[in-house]
Amino acid sequence: MATTTSNYTCRIDKDLRSQSEALFSALGMNLGTAINVFLRKSIRVGGFPFDVNLDSPNRETIEAMIEAERIARDSKVKAYTVDDAFKELDK
Repeated sequence: MATTTSNYTCRIDKDLRSQSEALFSALGMNLGTAINVFLRKSIRVGGFPFDVNLDSPNRETIEAMIEAERIARDSKVKAYTVDDAFKELDK
């Protein structure tokens, strides 16, 4: 059975393309082959072959972020340089 192909043109960020080509080259394929793998897998699973969602932090992470902001603004909290922090941790 003969396979027919068609061309599809899309714009890709230059750095994204370079990084992707390097990655897929290391895996033994070119960008076109990688895109075909993605499309075939998408068809096979009936959607994206990975989770697509908005990365939003959970409640515990949000609470930790709020606490970190509070601590950062508190003038009573001792500030450390990275070296000083490691010295304190070694005590």
